[in-house]
Amino acid sequence: MSNDSDSYDQNFCYPLPKALENDRVKLVPFVPSIHAEEFFDLSSKYPEVYQYIPWGPFKDQAYFESLLEETFRQNPKWMLFAVFDKTKPSETFGADGALAGAMGYINSVPNNLATEIGAVIVFPPFQRTHVASNAVGLMLQYALNRPSEGGLGLRRVVWQANYLNKGSINLAQRLKFQLEGILRWDRVLPANLGKELATNGRALREEDPKPDCVGRDTAMLSLCWDDWESGAKEHLAAEMARTK
Repeated sequence: MSNDSDSYDQNFCYPLPKALENDRVKLVPFVPSIHAEEFFDLSSKYPEVYQYIPWGPFKDQAYFESLLEETFRQNPKWMLFAVFDKTKPSETFGADGALAGAMGYINSVPNNLATEIGAVIVFPPFQRTHVASNAVGLMLQYALNRPSEGGLGLRRVVWQANYLNKGSINLAQRLKFQLEGILRWDRVLPANLGKELATNGRALREEDPKPDCVGRDTAMLSLCWDDWESGAKEHLAAEMARTK
């Protein structure tokens, strides 16, 4: 496992830790040869996790791995982590625990000291537990802590969600992301992926160039360095400790 991990070029624009970890959750860079098979099996078992996401479910593992290559590894602004629940035993991953999902840094802009937390997938057995808040919390701590504290010292972390995805928005706000606004008709979502529930509910106009695609309104939230150093950091630590 370690050899595959060490040889896989993540191609990320920011310095990359080998792991982000506390006593209950561990995030490691997603390596297809290590993580893809089990992640794909869980994705096939729980396709509903992709309801509000513009990609997935996947027709086969090969297609999933090609998406990882094109969307994440070839793009230095994107970086995906495998998320493990260390409180659940795992025959496959040993002390790392059970594979609970994935999430990443996306749309990173080093010149602006900014990134976004996205591609968030938490499988149903791990939802409404400590996993999401601790995993996102670890990513926030690494992004926003000062370099002297082991962090990147970024100024801004973004969170975007389908406006209908209240669970995602509530999680972000609970972790002290601030709602900046709603981006209307922000995304085009292919209707043939079965994402009708992701539509903003408004009909398309006549002669729309993509009549087979629904639209998405996007909630834009952010957590910035001054929020972080004005109490959000301590609030997050308490929230991570509180969730069961």
